[in-house]
Amino acid sequence: MTWFEETLHSETIDVGYAQRFRITKVIHQEKTDFQDLMIFETPAFGKVLALDGVIQTTDGDEFIYHEMITHVPMLAHGDAKRVLIVGGGDGGVLREVLRYPVDRVVTVEIDGGVVQACKAHMPNISAGAFDDPRAELLIADGIKFAAETDEAFDVIIVDSTDPVGPGEVLFTDAFYADCKRIMNPGGILITQSGVPYLQGSEVTDGYNRLKPHFADVSFFVIAVPTYTGGFMTLGWASDDPRLRGQPQVDIAERYAAARLRTRYYTPELHVAAFALPPFISQLMG
Repeated sequence: MTWFEETLHSETIDVGYAQRFRITKVIHQEKTDFQDLMIFETPAFGKVLALDGVIQTTDGDEFIYHEMITHVPMLAHGDAKRVLIVGGGDGGVLREVLRYPVDRVVTVEIDGGVVQACKAHMPNISAGAFDDPRAELLIADGIKFAAETDEAFDVIIVDSTDPVGPGEVLFTDAFYADCKRIMNPGGILITQSGVPYLQGSEVTDGYNRLKPHFADVSFFVIAVPTYTGGFMTLGWASDDPRLRGQPQVDIAERYAAARLRTRYYTPELHVAAFALPPFISQLMG
C-alpha cells in the first residue's frame, strides 16, 4: 500500500502534524520549470494535485475553496466586469468567475505545466473555462504583470500556493501595492491566507502588508477538508468598508439574479464567514 504524506508543515515549521492519503494510482508526475507536480488517485477525494509535496486541490472538495474565493468578492462587488486571477492554473476560480456576465478575465499563471497537467488529467476543475472567449491565459510572472500592466480590474483574486517556493513573492508589500494601483474604484482583492491555527503568521503578515494600501482589510473563513488544521482564511482588501458588511438580503438578491447553483456557498455563509473567532482576530496586528 502506497501513501502520500504532505510536507507543508514539516517544511515551513515542524509542528509534529501531517496528513496523508492512500494512493490507488499515480496518474501523472513531472518536474516542471518551477516545482514537482504530482496527480494521483485516492479513495476519499478522487484525483489530487500536489505541488512540491503540498496538496493544492482535489476533485472531492475543490468546490468549497473555488466557490468561496470567487463568489464572496463577485457578489459583494455586484457588477464586476474585469477580473484578474493570479495563479489559479487548475482553472477552478476561472470556471466560477465565468458564471457571471463579465467582459474579460485574465489568468496569470507562472507555471504552464500546472495548466497543462490539470487540463489533461483533472479537466472537470476548469470545465472548459480556458476556452471561453472572455478568458485570457498568460503563462507569466504575476508579480511582473501587476507591476507593468496598464489594465485595471474590478476584482483581483490571488489563488496562490503557500508562501514558499514560486508563490512566496505573491505575499509581499510590493505586490499588494501594485494590486492597489491596477484596481478600479470600488474594487476588491482576495488572497489565500493559510490555516491560521498552524500558519498564524500568514494572517499577521498579510494584514500588516495589506493595511498600508487599503482602507478596509480583513479575512473570512472557510472549511476545506484537505486544507487541514481547522478554518482556512482568505484575505479581503478594499477601499470601501461597506462592501464587507452588506446585509444578507442584498447578497441574496444578487445571488438569485445570477441564477447560481452552488454546493457550498450561500448568501448566509457569505455574511457569516466574516465573523472571526477571537484567536484569528488577534492575529491581525
